[in-house]
Amino acid sequence: MKCLNCGYETSLDQHNITCPKCGGILEIIIELKNFTFNNLKGRGVWRYKDAIPGNYTKIVSMNEGGTPLIKTKEEGKEIYYKFEGANPTGSFKDRGMTVAVSSALNTNYKVVVAASTGNTAASAAAYAARSGLKIFLVLPKGKVALGKLAQSILYGANIIEVNGSFDVAMNSVLKMYKDLGIVYPLNSFNPWRLEGQKTIAYEIAEEIGVPDSIIVPVGNAGNIYAIWKGFKELMENGSINKIPRMIGIQAEGASPIAKAIAKGSELPVFTNNPETIATAIRIGKPVNWIKAMKAIHNSNGTALCVSDNEIIEAQKELARKEGIGAEPASAAALAGYKKALHEGIINEKEKTVLILTGHALKDPDSMLRINTKIMSLNPEEIEKNVLGEINVNN
Repeated sequence: MKCLNCGYETSLDQHNITCPKCGGILEIIIELKNFTFNNLKGRGVWRYKDAIPGNYTKIVSMNEGGTPLIKTKEEGKEIYYKFEGANPTGSFKDRGMTVAVSSALNTNYKVVVAASTGNTAASAAAYAARSGLKIFLVLPKGKVALGKLAQSILYGANIIEVNGSFDVAMNSVLKMYKDLGIVYPLNSFNPWRLEGQKTIAYEIAEEIGVPDSIIVPVGNAGNIYAIWKGFKELMENGSINKIPRMIGIQAEGASPIAKAIAKGSELPVFTNNPETIATAIRIGKPVNWIKAMKAIHNSNGTALCVSDNEIIEAQKELARKEGIGAEPASAAALAGYKKALHEGIINEKEKTVLILTGHALKDPDSMLRINTKIMSLNPEEIEKNVLGEINVNN
């Protein structure tokens, strides 16, 4: 384990979550031994158990992972959508949560805690319920999408609302973890959680080989690093021969990493008041920005920002052209793909995978903003109007 803040190194220890020396972000470095896709059994995250470090005599799982990799219907294009909305609670967070909650159990914690814009909360609450652990969720008041808040309530979490942004909630969790010492944090500064999320890369590589680019929505910035880490481990192991470019996508109102990349800076341009329709990536101070920068630079990738209007149009296009219902943060990946095409960063012939991080039902309010035609008719008027619509459209 290596601290990306002070450089401190220590042997692999499941009790370490932040750096024992400075409290900074830890990176888990492993060497895959005797790993091959030919020897795998089962499905989902724990199919790759030999690549997940740590002791897991108790595993809390709901068969997360193994999500669909959907090829675009557009002829001549090598675009694939990794639909993480098919996970048990409807987002990619389940991949990390199965590992993090299992780790909490195996290190004898009784209480878990998480700050969230919504998806982490829903996932953490579900896995805590399944494990029998007590959970406290710290949420920015009025900033969590209805579907995600409802899930957290359904799973029986103890919910604490704070005035302010997600970053205020995150600071509260960090303080709680460091001051109390008896609560296990489930946010992505916990490096064990990212060991579950890296299995996205393993699944893609096993199914279609290595794409030219991976396009990932970026909020707290753990996922883009985790996916890069998965590909890096496979290349070092000899299972693959290259690493895809990692392209991070942020919303204009919450784009500290994309703005830094655009300026050629190594330091993000943080904001205290992030705003975007894509609530899952409405984060002004990503805790994993160092890891995200590392993944982007080491893969010759980049980061772009897109507007809320571009996100809404992309969400509509995913649904109405591909039949995929994804929440706004997920749609940011498609909006970013279009921008990358326009700017010549990628081309249509390249094999590109877009990570769709969450299901559309996570944020029902966003879907209601999309225009559609709704008719109020008496029963005897229905057939006439339907025929009229058919004739007009033909």
